[in-house]
Amino acid sequence: MSLVAVSAPHEAIRLVEMTDPGRYNALTTAMVGELKDAFAELRTDRATRVVVLAGSGRGFCSGANMAGGEELPGFARDRGPVGLVQMMQEHLAELILAIRELPQPVIAALHGGAVGGGLALALACDLRVASDDAFFAAHFIRVGLSSCDVGTSYTLPRIVGPTIAAELMLTGRRFGADEAARIGLLNRVVPAEDLRASAVELGTQIAANSEYGVYMTKLGLWANLDAPSLRHAMQLENRTQVLGTFTGNMTEAGAAFVQKREPVWKPM
Repeated sequence: MSLVAVSAPHEAIRLVEMTDPGRYNALTTAMVGELKDAFAELRTDRATRVVVLAGSGRGFCSGANMAGGEELPGFARDRGPVGLVQMMQEHLAELILAIRELPQPVIAALHGGAVGGGLALALACDLRVASDDAFFAAHFIRVGLSSCDVGTSYTLPRIVGPTIAAELMLTGRRFGADEAARIGLLNRVVPAEDLRASAVELGTQIAANSEYGVYMTKLGLWANLDAPSLRHAMQLENRTQVLGTFTGNMTEAGAAFVQKREPVWKPM
């Protein structure tokens, strides 16, 4: 049975939904594999302008499958103890990279728990919308491991700042949607019944912009987060803007403004 469902709530938006509610959408090897496959397919789908990632059932994602009972995947068989864990860790890490490096923006629609690896999934997304019942925890440390796992030590300090991230990662404590919004982890908090619609509505606002503009904004935003200086960041911006003038979309935007109509963007 498939653990991931892909649907189209809007012509420009694809909803990727984890559908293993009995295990709280735990990141089993199979779940991770199906998510990676879904994002790989969407990567080259020009009709997909924005992706919404959500979970079914009581919550978004409980992270690692603590219950066990999984059959070892082929890539991890015949490995020693170190090799086995390394291959499994890389399998999950590749999912985080697949989300962050997807050309289209990804919006996490979060309800219930998003903890451990589930929090890491949410942090890998570009934007996060949560229902008012959502809660979060970097609780890797609560199971005897480091809270530096599957990208969290990179993404969380950059989103909420190192001081807040240090507290959340060192304590592993649970925190709710209101606190998450206050520290800058969330774009918005909405009633549970409005969660999917709110995420899709945010996606439509993004998709209303040109394909080039959205593509280059996501790429440049995350590239410049690691820029060694303002000058380096502006050099990338300069080249992106110069290249963008050749799409013809700036001229079209000017004409649309004069004619009091919506622009008709040229494809990238």
